[in-house]
Amino acid sequence: MGYTLLFFFILLQSLNLFAISTTLKPNFYSHTCPKAEFIVKEVMKKAMKRETRSIASVMRLQFHDCFVNGCDASLLLDDTPNMLGEKLALSNIDSLRSYEVVDDVKEALEKACPGVVSCADLLIIAARDAVVLSGGPYWEVKLGRLDSLTASQEDSNQIMPSPRSNATYLIDLFSRFNLSVQDLVALSGSHSIGKGRCFSIVFRLYNQSGSGRPDPTIEPSFREKLDKLCPLGGDGNVTGDLDATPELFDNQYFKDLVNGRGFLNSDETLFTNSITREYVKEYSVDQERFFKDFAEGMVKMGDLQLGRPGEIRRDCRVVNSHRPRVEVLFETSNKKG
Repeated sequence: MGYTLLFFFILLQSLNLFAISTTLKPNFYSHTCPKAEFIVKEVMKKAMKRETRSIASVMRLQFHDCFVNGCDASLLLDDTPNMLGEKLALSNIDSLRSYEVVDDVKEALEKACPGVVSCADLLIIAARDAVVLSGGPYWEVKLGRLDSLTASQEDSNQIMPSPRSNATYLIDLFSRFNLSVQDLVALSGSHSIGKGRCFSIVFRLYNQSGSGRPDPTIEPSFREKLDKLCPLGGDGNVTGDLDATPELFDNQYFKDLVNGRGFLNSDETLFTNSITREYVKEYSVDQERFFKDFAEGMVKMGDLQLGRPGEIRRDCRVVNSHRPRVEVLFETSNKKG
């Protein structure tokens, strides 16, 4: 009986598998991997030098991960014969990118501290660093998340909003996660950096709400510019800047919305909707307030957890392989018995 209990204890330890969510706290890796946050930032710096846009893309991964069953890195899992993951979900396919940057960060962490830092925490740290490296605010991140054992394309399709979403829908969506209207508008400011695809706005330019006409809220000269960038029948993968300063994290995004120059429908609707408009106007003139509210919103979003069983993945794209360890442990236990 004693060997059986010992076997299961060792087995759980070897799998890094836990049945409940851990308590998140700052400096979670201060003893087990004290240089974790430094390592993440250094790899992000290198990625930024190779392609500035890449770190904005990495930041966006936190949003798409946390809203679907909590911040558990389920987004990063590749499809398997038995699982359709989230990478090819409607809001992610041909949109999310820079997974290779995450691979590079994980490789560096595994080299320094094997099996210690979760991919879920990696995303949280990297998102913060993407903002800081682009000129935005710094905030202390809470860590201690586990990586999911599975992913669900269906869950992602049911939860993640499309670029066509309006403010009313977005307010309702955020409220389901106990995120306020202020959180919605502040976090939408993540579009201060990066680019969006023509595929996401072509309906705004030529057939808003099935009218056969462009979105009347688009400022005329800006619409002209978008028409040239994204002609009807053109390449939907051509990209345009999400605001006028796409490599600098600032409040220009909100100034653009006030002036009818939002790239996505889900952006401009924040100004045309009376409930969200006041926050847009305030952030457009008070960058410090935007930075403060954005940082607080990112922390709140990072707290989303479901408490499902998890592990510390060695490779963010796949769950750990347990079978070989189980067989070795079982044979050893039998010999001792």
